[in-house]
Amino acid sequence: MKLVDPIIAFQAEIQQIRRDLHAHPELCYEEQRTSDIVAAQLTAWGIPVIRGLGKTGVVGIIKNGSSSRAIGLRADMDALPMQEINTFAHASRHAGKMHACGHDGHTAMLLGAAKYLAEQRNFDGTVYLVFQPAEEGGAGARRMIDDGLFEQCPMDAIYGMHNWPGAAAGTMSVTAGPMMASSNEFYVTVKGKGAHAAQPHKGIDPVMIAVQIAQSWQTIISRQKSPLDTAVLSITQIHAGSATNVIPDEANLVGTVRTFTQPVLDMIEQRMGEVAQHTAAAFGAEVDFKFRRNYPPLVNHAEQTRFAVEVMKEVVGAENVDDQVEPTMGAEDFAFFLQAKPGCYVFIGNGEGEHRDGGHGLGPCVLHNASYDFNDNLLPIGASFWVKLVEKALAPA
Repeated sequence: MKLVDPIIAFQAEIQQIRRDLHAHPELCYEEQRTSDIVAAQLTAWGIPVIRGLGKTGVVGIIKNGSSSRAIGLRADMDALPMQEINTFAHASRHAGKMHACGHDGHTAMLLGAAKYLAEQRNFDGTVYLVFQPAEEGGAGARRMIDDGLFEQCPMDAIYGMHNWPGAAAGTMSVTAGPMMASSNEFYVTVKGKGAHAAQPHKGIDPVMIAVQIAQSWQTIISRQKSPLDTAVLSITQIHAGSATNVIPDEANLVGTVRTFTQPVLDMIEQRMGEVAQHTAAAFGAEVDFKFRRNYPPLVNHAEQTRFAVEVMKEVVGAENVDDQVEPTMGAEDFAFFLQAKPGCYVFIGNGEGEHRDGGHGLGPCVLHNASYDFNDNLLPIGASFWVKLVEKALAPA
């Protein structure tokens, strides 16, 4: 493993920042304290900042030399609305809020790289350090774009990184093409006609219609989508009725759809609506079908992925790099950046949880778990990857 020595030297300083952020988690678009800390650190290191993109976003700008080339590095900053059960010293001090996805660590890794890049400036061009709010459902990436990120910070490519529990610390992984799925939600109300449960013929039973719709939807996945295309349609809630002897007026279906490509998503949304409408009509009922697209699929660009793999191998060694990692059906709003700019999103192994201090919860150290904690041993690895990426992409001619 070839890490940057000065980054190793100030690991303790960056770890202190990471643990402070973990102790003071802030939800999407509420990251005021976090963005203040990020901006203050960048300013102290002589890095100009832009604030307000995406409401609480911060962008640091490091220029050197005369080249017009530019690269963007992104870290997300927000926490999750969940209760932490860890009791170690840096556990969350805010009830119902927790850094359970490692965004505190992502922010700290990019800050570590920022400090080194500002001090050494072994590159020719511009580095944009994008500290993004509201990844957890708030589409902060899209909002930063809408607020003019790429107009104010013109860059040739953008890169992102996420810790990955279960993968050994000191390993990195990526794949070209689709790596994370789109995230979409549906909300369906079947409108029937209430009746006494002893006289179902006098009503239109929305519960049975909802059941028919739910079963028929699964044939979209198994019989209308190509077996070579990946997609998940999960009904996660069915709500209806309030008494054992009453057929209700309405029944509700709620859930999620995830795909790796836009055409497959288009087909599934269309067929879901058609099945719901026609099934309800067959029983004399009506249906209100709503389908909300949240995040698009995250699709890594081939050239930038090849480049990222080269840098990974330099930092952690070829034997610790998986350049064809299995894609995940999880979603990430970095996908919006990749729709607008060439780039690549990579995983860095977070281990199995042995790194956690005494006082951690009994649950596994996996993302979105109340026992999770970011592995501070990754700080110099992630920061070194960012530095090597910049120095290689913006190497003097």
